Amino acid sequence: MEEQERVSAFVEEHGLETDLAYRVLDLESEVGEVAKEVTTSTDYGSSPEAAEVATDEIGDCLFALLALAEAADVDAGEALEVALAKYEDRIEATGGAGSGE
Repeated sequence: MEEQERVSAFVEEHGLETDLAYRVLDLESEVGEVAKEVTTSTDYGSSPEAAEVATDEIGDCLFALLALAEAADVDAGEALEVALAKYEDRIEATGGAGSGE
């Protein structure tokens, strides 16, 4: 995946390499920031139609996820293809994409 290669090059260029465990924690932190934005913008869920997420926060999540994929030696593009196939199989078998369907 081209985006994963870009993140990998950026990490290397700026000396941002770190252990896999720290990449997981960084991703969790970034997703938490998105959840905080949604929580705040919806007045703690009372107005779900008002949900907002800033583009840069999604970008932070993508960066963290792609850096994690690189640290885990996982090709993000291949992982996405596996996930899409899994969801397609679930939809065909159960009518829904969720694992509990």
